[in-house]
This record gives sequence, structure tokens and C-alpha cells, in this order.
Amino acid sequence: MVDKAKFIWLDGEFISWDEATVHIMTHSLHYGLGVFEGIRAYHCQDGRTAIFRLKEHVRRLFDSGHVMQMEIPFSRTQIEQVCCDILRRNGQKSAYLRPLVFVGDGVMGLHPQDNPIRVAIISWVWGAYLGDEGLARGIRAKISSFSRHHVNVMMTKAKTTANYVNSILAKREATSLGYDEALMLDTDGYVAEASGENIFIVSDGVLRTPPITAVLSGITRASIITLAQDLGIAVREDIFSRDELYLADEAFLTGTAAEVTPIREVDARIIGAGKPGPITQKLQAAFFDVVKGKDPKYQQWLTYI
Repeated sequence: MVDKAKFIWLDGEFISWDEATVHIMTHSLHYGLGVFEGIRAYHCQDGRTAIFRLKEHVRRLFDSGHVMQMEIPFSRTQIEQVCCDILRRNGQKSAYLRPLVFVGDGVMGLHPQDNPIRVAIISWVWGAYLGDEGLARGIRAKISSFSRHHVNVMMTKAKTTANYVNSILAKREATSLGYDEALMLDTDGYVAEASGENIFIVSDGVLRTPPITAVLSGITRASIITLAQDLGIAVREDIFSRDELYLADEAFLTGTAAEVTPIREVDARIIGAGKPGPITQKLQAAFFDVVKGKDPKYQQWLTYI
């Protein structure tokens, strides 16, 4: 269960959590057209709170809206400011932020016509998405029977609410079989991403991740690539098959919610030594140093409250 915060921002106003409701005829509720972001704020070593890569997240929100022909009725600057303000109002030192853009009520049918575009920003306290144990020891993952979206079926570069039905089906399937997370192949049969995270493997000291052709261009993914390059780790963006994943020395997931989560097993095959490998550990430690303000080299990624 999500613990209630004091306030939610909806259409330009801060209102109480329990008052943040929408009508049952809300268009997005019926047809799934909406875009959103997941953003994290961290309690830093100096006692301040910092939002990680706020500008990049807000830019992607507006990019998603543009792709889905949803004109957001606020500026990027306004959305960035609200993300800061809601943490202050809710008294949250660490939190997960969810900007959500959706189509309001009016006409029904597949064409929303002139229905209003509505915007909400929610913040709540959210721990490790795949569990503290998973973050420390690694998770067990299952290749899903559901394929990832083809680029000409859904707009894969937009963080669109309807896209995640695909993810829900895969996640339910994996967890029903006792696994922690689903891994999904693209329509050509190559490893694409997890239900809500990007994937990396390590083979012979080289960090590999699928190209963003058919996967969401993750902001944590981009951060890890930068960190790896700065640490002298070779990085390749290329396709790889599931058996290459099975034979990898290390594997891990990245995402705002999942952060940097090791994978210790896939489809009952142990990955590497069956525990977080040295490159995974190095990148995970570097990532948490950055988001908690311990590494001055990446201060430009932090928006302090």
C-alpha cells in the first residue's frame, strides 16, 4: 500500500490527498491515453534533498506528450517547480514523484477531440522497488512469453500509460511462477528490457545493453552508461540473445524505481557466480554516491530542494 501524503497537485492546485479524484467518464480511464514519469528524490549526505535528473525527466514527459499529441497546459519550468514544491509541502526528505498527464472527460469514443488535458503530480515514499534483498543479493528473473512492443505497434519512445499493460501481463506471469521480475524479448527474439527497467549484461569485462531502437530510453540507463565510461569500463549498445544473457558474467537492471538491481538468475540458470559481480557492485555504489550528493563530479544531475 502507498502511504498517503498530505497533498497532491492537480491542474494547478495543491489539494488534499483524498480530494484528488477524477470523474468515472475520464477519457484516459476508458481508452488508456496518458503519459507519465517516475522521478526520485534522495536525502543527501549533507541533509538536503535532491531530485535526480529532474530536467531530463520533465523533458521526457513533454516529449512523450508531443509524440502522443497531448499538449501539456503548463510549461516545463512550472512542472519542475511543482516537483520541488510538493516535496516541501509533504515534508518528504526522500520520495518518488509521479507526474501524470491524462485526457479528461467530455466526448467518448476513440478520438478525444477537445477533452481537456489534465496534469497531476503525486509524491510518496517508496523503498527499493524490487526489495532491499534484491538490491543487495540480486533477483531471479524469467523470460516472458509476452514480446515487447514493436516500434510500429506502439510509440516505444513515449512513456505512455497504455504501453504498461504489456508490462503487467509479463510481470504477473513471472511472479505467478515464483520469479521476481519478467524479462522481455523484442519481436525478433532478442533481449529487450524488463517489465519496467532497462537491462545490462557484463561479458568479458564489457558492459552491454540493448540499443534504444525498440525500448524506452531510460534516464538511469543513460546515467549508468556515463558512469561506466567515466570509470573506464567499455560499453557497447548492441543486441544480444537470451543464451548470451544466460552465459553473461553479470547482469543487472536499471530504472528510477529499480535503481541498480543485480540479476542472479534467469530461467533457472545462475548468472555468473549467482551474486552481484564486481562491475555491477562498482556501478551500483557509484550510482548511489551520485544520487546522494557524495560525488561532486555529477552535481549537475541534482536539483536541490
